[in-house]
Amino acid sequence: MKRETNSIAMLVFLFVTAPLMFSQDPKGKPSPMLPSEVLGPQLIAWSQMQKPQPVPEPLPPPDRPVQADPQSGKSANPPQEPPRQPPPAQTLTGTIIKDGSRYVLKVSGANTYQLDDQDRVKQYEGKQVKVAGSLDATENTFHIISIELIS
Repeated sequence: MKRETNSIAMLVFLFVTAPLMFSQDPKGKPSPMLPSEVLGPQLIAWSQMQKPQPVPEPLPPPDRPVQADPQSGKSANPPQEPPRQPPPAQTLTGTIIKDGSRYVLKVSGANTYQLDDQDRVKQYEGKQVKVAGSLDATENTFHIISIELIS
């Protein structure tokens, strides 16, 4: 009985796999031709006719100094922006008042400016003054160049 089962299983296997084995073409088929609408070969030929362009070098980090190119004598990096000029001097008039532990210049209604030299302005507390200096708008601080009492 076991022998018959093995023989039947083998025959079933052969009948199932035989069509698959004979359906394979051992010669292989040639690769199909590309339709004329496909631009692959034309693009390759076109790209080979182009002049190669050098890839620009990346810029160094800002903390690294600029190095000169010994062959050309030029700087390897483009020139950087010139340093910022300090803001122009301006004159403000107002009253020196104490705001908490700091002296500020009250110019008008709600406009007040922190003053950078606290020791210099404490003698003018409560008085009208004319202050020359420069305004740091990011910190709302006025850097004092000179200060004088308005009579």
